[in-house]
Amino acid sequence: MSAWETILQQLINGLISGSFYALVALGYSMVYGIIKLLNFAHGDIYMTGAFVCLSVFGYLPQIMPDWLWIMLPPWAWITLSILIAMIISGGLGYLAQRFAYRPLLGAPRLSLLITAIGVSLVIYNSAMTLTQSRPRAFLSGLDSVSGFQFGNVKITYIKIVLLIVTAVLMVGLTIFIEKTMRGKAMRAIALDKDTCKLMGINVNKVIGLTFIIGSALAAVAGGMACVNYGNLKYDMGYLIGIKAFTAAVIGGIGSIPGAMLGGLLLGLLEALGTHFLSSIDSRGAQWTDAFAFGILILILIFKPNGLLGKSEVERM
Repeated sequence: MSAWETILQQLINGLISGSFYALVALGYSMVYGIIKLLNFAHGDIYMTGAFVCLSVFGYLPQIMPDWLWIMLPPWAWITLSILIAMIISGGLGYLAQRFAYRPLLGAPRLSLLITAIGVSLVIYNSAMTLTQSRPRAFLSGLDSVSGFQFGNVKITYIKIVLLIVTAVLMVGLTIFIEKTMRGKAMRAIALDKDTCKLMGINVNKVIGLTFIIGSALAAVAGGMACVNYGNLKYDMGYLIGIKAFTAAVIGGIGSIPGAMLGGLLLGLLEALGTHFLSSIDSRGAQWTDAFAFGILILILIFKPNGLLGKSEVERM
């Protein structure tokens, strides 16, 4: 494989991982933009969505007639499993908002942050107990080999579908935020919550919807991870949660386009950085995370508000 083919293959790999980061980062940015909360439980919502997808996909053959299970292709059942995971994860995100975060909306931000860490630990330890700390395999039944070949560069059909799904969700979310009344209400609350209350906007309802959408997107990323990686573990949400938060900060925390850009950019930088470091040292792949967070530090030094972030003026 030539140097250019290797770089192109790494770019494809970076887009795939960046898609996961972007979908999870969207939840971080949406929540921060509307209530200024760093929801560190979001990575665990991603993990929950993955395990729900796995459980539903494994349980469906037991309740469906054999002829129906055989007649429909595996991707149809995977899609159904992801949809159910979106509903359950969205519900979990709403419950966390309703009972853990909403009572503290008037409290100092530090109280909200500590509560978010507490919610994360509750979900994390619950998953660890339910799974007995054992990894789980996801056998999708899809063809993970076939795809397009360009010389020595290959992209499978599964990865193409994952990229298309991510693009559709990003475009759909952008249209929702920009064009719908609920989306405009979200943007208005992000600017001035008190004035929105005076204008008759149900602020709590809109905040709840924000958590539902963000959690559902994280569940999609979790289901996609099931298909792409084929294995799950109770702590899978920790690292991607940190990296998605990093992506959100790189793009500009609170900015929806910034979260998309930051996620894809982080995935590409990771892939290319890993390739570069591995070419220098055989242990270069071990420095992938250090490289990613080093990039974060550099961006924040020269662009403190992120690539697409805006400066905020605190009113006294």
